[in-house]
Amino acid sequence: MKRAWFFVFISVYLCLCLLASCAASGGNGGEEPPAEESGESTVVCRVISQQDGTLLLAGTDEGTGLYQLHPEADVLTVDGAAFDPAAPDAYAAFPESSLVGAVASVRYDGGIQESWPMGFSGVTGVDISSTEGFNDLCGLYLQVLEDLWSVDAGLNNDITTVGVDLSCTRLSPGERSAVAYAFGVAHGVTAVEGTWEDLVEQGYITGEPLEGGKGQFYQWEDGCLFAIEESDEPAAVNMPALGPGETAPGYDAVAFDASKWRSSLGAYMFTDCSAVSNGDGHWDGYTVGAEMIS
Repeated sequence: MKRAWFFVFISVYLCLCLLASCAASGGNGGEEPPAEESGESTVVCRVISQQDGTLLLAGTDEGTGLYQLHPEADVLTVDGAAFDPAAPDAYAAFPESSLVGAVASVRYDGGIQESWPMGFSGVTGVDISSTEGFNDLCGLYLQVLEDLWSVDAGLNNDITTVGVDLSCTRLSPGERSAVAYAFGVAHGVTAVEGTWEDLVEQGYITGEPLEGGKGQFYQWEDGCLFAIEESDEPAAVNMPALGPGETAPGYDAVAFDASKWRSSLGAYMFTDCSAVSNGDGHWDGYTVGAEMIS
């Protein structure tokens, strides 16, 4: 009986050794298994800013993808044709002679670099459209923030952090993040997104009780909050006079207020602002109804 169990044990052991040998050789006669082909991926983005050949891009999906790209000229195309950024008339198809507002499809065969902003590895093509999906509202709002920065400059003097609240605008989450980042970089400060209430909760804005217990005095000691809030009120639009048989051109309009806030006694606001796009996605400046200071 013991002799029978010994032969069973030896048989099982030899079978296991054979299986291990097959697994080590890949089960295909000792050859290495074929490597999987690396596929090409595409991310569709909007160009938010353009500086010294570097593009800041916001993903157009529902996420907050923020990318930075310095593409080589040989991978760039505009409307399907080769694009040379150094050519004299390179930006003739774009308003303001800039790619800002254009939709760019970035093709790459590597991965996404885990930096902030994120980057692309192995870029094989950057296809830009001068018409389809074009909208430079992000560029307009960046200009509004810059104009706010310039007025009553003492409110943002010596700050290290800038708060940006674009939550009440039509911009996507990715576009809001990109505008905030670009604004912070332009002034060499860290940008954080959030409403006034968010920044109080996170400890950026602090409050102290007033004498007599009548409320609190709030301030941001080393920062300043910039906000743009779109209004449901119709924007003031001056339409051209129309002759017989003429139809009104297509356009889009937005009404908004913009402000910067440093403390309960330090703020500046643009009110009753309006901007108009003539239907091609280009926002040609804005008007300010009134300015307020506290």
